[in-house]
Formats: sequence, structure tokens, C-alpha cells
Amino acid sequence: MRLSRVFNSVILISIMVGAAGCAKTETPAAAGELTDAELDNIVRRSYQYVAMYNVINKNAMSYGSQTDSDGWNQCFADTALKDHTYTAIARPNNDTLYAGCMLDLRAEPVIVEYPAFDSTYVSLETSAYDHFVDIPLSTTKGDFEEPTRLLYYTARTPGYSGEPIEGVDAVVEMTGDFVIAFLRAMPHASEPERMQRNLDAMNEVGCVALSEYRGDEAVSVEAPDFPPVGATDFDIFGSNLLEVMQFVFNHTTFDPDNEVDRAVLSAYEPLGVAPGKPYEPDAVVAIDGAKFRQTAERVWAEEMAKVGVPEWDEKYLQAMFQPKGQISQEVLTYQSVLGPIGLPATEAVYPAIVSADGEPMNAMHDYVIRMTADEMPPAGAFWSVTLYDTENGFFIPNDRKKYSVGENAGMKLNEDGGIEIYIAAEQPPGVPEENWLPINREDIGIGPIMRLYETDFGRFDTWTVPVAERL
Repeated sequence: MRLSRVFNSVILISIMVGAAGCAKTETPAAAGELTDAELDNIVRRSYQYVAMYNVINKNAMSYGSQTDSDGWNQCFADTALKDHTYTAIARPNNDTLYAGCMLDLRAEPVIVEYPAFDSTYVSLETSAYDHFVDIPLSTTKGDFEEPTRLLYYTARTPGYSGEPIEGVDAVVEMTGDFVIAFLRAMPHASEPERMQRNLDAMNEVGCVALSEYRGDEAVSVEAPDFPPVGATDFDIFGSNLLEVMQFVFNHTTFDPDNEVDRAVLSAYEPLGVAPGKPYEPDAVVAIDGAKFRQTAERVWAEEMAKVGVPEWDEKYLQAMFQPKGQISQEVLTYQSVLGPIGLPATEAVYPAIVSADGEPMNAMHDYVIRMTADEMPPAGAFWSVTLYDTENGFFIPNDRKKYSVGENAGMKLNEDGGIEIYIAAEQPPGVPEENWLPINREDIGIGPIMRLYETDFGRFDTWTVPVAERL
């Protein structure tokens, strides 16, 4: 857990303005037309916030719809592996169970209790709107053998400054007021009794406000007036970008020593958006939403074109999903386009599988992914291959609800210890159902992603990612 010295965002603005001295700063009214370079810069520096605003708020809305509440300061656990109806995030996984807590830390700290698990792999991932990722607990660190209580707060949480609380095992300072904290657990689906024990454990995850934990009177706070989410990230870029970013800025802790923080604040200041301000449409620059959407779509296409390209894999695979101060803007933009809230390489690596002929994969064709026993993925815990459409990053709908191949979603090795995974509209003769990923025969892009949990980097450095052969 990272406990670093941070500054309230309002204080940060004062520091930055003071440091600027006599430098000329454009007012919103004088900002004028943005150049293509300025548009590109703003979009790339905004992607992490837009993507995570959509992810966090959509998950809270989903949880709330299940309980007739707003979904905040509640925890919800999967009762089964996810299917194609789950569209809250791009490229979700179908090889682990989720237990998520959506936390609103504006009024007071929130304490979450995590049980012990009977699983080879479990990790707790946390993130706020800024898309920096921390892993407070993981089986890779020896956690989840005993129940654990964590307390979450931010620099703006009133009446609390990080002091120890009796009965709480650790304190976690978050960089944002609205937080997603969720577990991934290997369910051991091939062992029904063990899977049930892990499902039961997922349902034991729960949260309480600090006042309730102490038996004090609850602290109230006014319900937030959230800007609308978008069906896609492009929708926010095109319709309400400044409103969303003003809300995000007001609920995020920025560090004046962090280049990524400084740059995004600098990009938005001429537009009339800065921490600590209310959103007033007449007080911000009137931007061209269509141009912002077009730029976001172009940036998305440019980043997605890097997926599976060896030179980019070498640069990005082990650099993604890192804590604040340990990740560049370039990687933040890439990971936010590819699919938000993944694990760092210390927990898992996500190599993409591309076609053997170098052409984009399309559901108009069938493919096979072959691995011999010596070519099997170098995963210490487990591995999987999951298929997505490339436009949205969602599972391919099918009646079998089969979206991935692996120990938890099902697989069968051949007699030599290798495997053939078929992506096809019809189950090929003689192919085990477990090794078949169904597609619908239509003109859409498709792309398989591997997940290697607890990667064996001794083997990974010499291992070659398999390719998909077109049939």
C-alpha cells in the first residue's frame, strides 16, 4: 500500500499559478480555436479519466439497480463467471470471479473486510478516476490466508488523517473520492466444492463506514450530481467532456511533483476547467464536441493498432497498470484504450494473439491457436485465452456462454500435453467443446487476449506468444 505525501487539488492550483510568475496565461475567452496538436494532447491526457469515469460510475449504477440504491459503499460478488451481458468495461475476463466494492469517501473513511480464500490466486485491485493502479493484497504477497480489514480514505476525507484504527489491519490512501476496489479470484471451476467455498468467500466481502464500525452516529453527505456517463468513451468526448473533467478534477488528488498531473491540469486551464471550481457552461470555453470525438476515435485506432505488435508489446506489457509515479502518460493512454483496470505485470501479463498472416482477424473466418507442450504459457498460477470483438472489447454472444479457454472456463489438453483452441462459427468435428470459442458469422473484427497469472518471467523472456492460423 502506497502512503505518499500529496496535496489537495485546490492547493496545487495555487502552487502552480504562483510558480508561473509573470508568465502569460490565456483566459477561457481568449483561448480561441484549438490546434490539432492541442486536441491530440488533451484527448490523450484525458483518456484515463474518461475511461475510468465510465467504468466506475457504470459499475456503481449497475450495483445500485440490483438494490434500489445508488450503489455506493456497497460490495457485490459474482455468483458465476461473467457472460456477454456484462458491458461495464472493455475486455472483462471470464477466468476469475469478481467481488467489487464501489466506495464514496467524501464523508468519512470506509472499512472493507476481506475473508480468507481457498484459491491459488486472489488479488485486490484499487483505482480512482485517474486510472493509477495499486494492489494492496495478493496471494503473490502471501495474503488471503487470514481475514483482513482495510480502511480507505483520501486527502479530502474530513476528520481523518491516516491514523491507525483498532482492529483495522492497514490504511490505504486513495487518490480519488470515488473508488473501485475489487477482488479477482481463481474459482477452481473444475473442483465444484472448492469453487463453492470461493463463491461463499466472495459473498463475505463487505464494507462499513468508520462511524458505523465505531458505533458512532453516521456522517451524512449530499448526494453527488454526477455528469452523465457515455455508452462509450467517445460519447463523453463528444458531448460532455468539460463537465466530466471538472467533476473528476474536483474529486482527485493531484501531486505538483508528478508530471502527468501537472500536464493534464495545464492542458485544461485555458479551457476554464480547474480543480475546486463548479461546472458552469457559460464560464468554460465552447469546444467542438465533434472534433473531440473524431480525435478520440483516431487516438483509439492508433493505440489499438499497436496491440500484438512485438515492439509495442516489449514496451507496454510489463509497464501497464502501475501505481502513481511509476507509469508514463503514453502507457496510461494505451491501457485506457485497450481496457481499463488490469493487473500489473507482477500479478499478470496480457499478451494479445494476432493472426499468423498479419491480417486483422475477422468473424467471417475461422482460426486455430496451437501450442505444443513445450509452448504452453509460462504462468505460475493459471492462464486463459479470451475472445473479444475489437470494436467494443466485449465477449462474443453465444448460447453456450463460452468466451474463454483455460482451467476455469474449461479446456482439454491433447495426449502430448499441448492444446488446439478453435475460433469458429461451428464446432469443428473432433474438437472438444471446451476448446471451441464460438463466433457469429458476420463482418466484425475479433481479437483473442491471453492472461498469464503469476507469470514465470524466467520462461517468459524466451517464450513466443502463439498466433492464430486462419482455416
